[in-house]
Amino acid sequence: MELTINRLSKHYGNKIAVDCFETTMTDGIYALLGANGAGKTTLMRMLCDVLRPTSGEVLLDGINISVMDESYRELLGYLPQNFGYYPNFTGWDFMMYLSALKGLPKITAARRCEELLQLAGLYDVRGKKIKTYSGGMRQRIGIAQALINDPKILILDEPTAGLDPKERTKFRNIISDLSKGRIVLLSTHIVSDVDYIADHIIIMKDGKCALRDKADNICNVIQNAVWTCVLPPKAADEISGKYVISNLHHTDGQIEMRVVSEEKPCDNAVSVTPNLEDLYLYFFREESGNELNEI
Repeated sequence: MELTINRLSKHYGNKIAVDCFETTMTDGIYALLGANGAGKTTLMRMLCDVLRPTSGEVLLDGINISVMDESYRELLGYLPQNFGYYPNFTGWDFMMYLSALKGLPKITAARRCEELLQLAGLYDVRGKKIKTYSGGMRQRIGIAQALINDPKILILDEPTAGLDPKERTKFRNIISDLSKGRIVLLSTHIVSDVDYIADHIIIMKDGKCALRDKADNICNVIQNAVWTCVLPPKAADEISGKYVISNLHHTDGQIEMRVVSEEKPCDNAVSVTPNLEDLYLYFFREESGNELNEI
């Protein structure tokens, strides 16, 4: 299965939300990284055929999804950024209700709902109302509902926003387990959520595909643009005012810094291997405001 995005654009008056975006996806996990406002949600809504593009097209195995109608939706699972649920439904009733909307026979639906609630770690609380669930539990039932029809294309929009580290870890593990034999597109601006599970990274900036590569290779583009150095506080303040700092650590009256810069930031700076967070800061350094991540 191949999903092709061909010069896809979406305009809202004079504002261009998505601008001639192009890429092709096959099986695996694709992480769509971008700052808030980069166009990720608009792109995903077009991929789900709930928003029509201004120009361009989305093709599934060469066929435009706009003419596939129900046959495309049968292959699609979607978790929107603002996932809606019925607060007074129990987890079980909610899943059975959505199964009925998908047209699953009752026996098949019951078996599928049990399987998915087990996968999401919610089977033991299936009888509790969703309004009593934590944010992480609601996100996990969101994943479960997106999988009711065993989709071959799974689209998840900012699924870990607002979750604590433990819930984000659970979520990543679920996504990793689900990836075999599917196209999984996961959008986020939380780099750590995809650092270990993504097969491919797509960086979206100003509505465009700014960079796309395999996760193992993508950081090579800034191979000589990440440095570490240890400086006294005054010198560290000067570096912080000039460059993007990805990490900062106080130790023995000195400050150890990790700097993202194409030029060597100071005489004692040492070039180091870049990671995905460095790459993100490199592409979105204008939006970063030189915020420091103190550890």
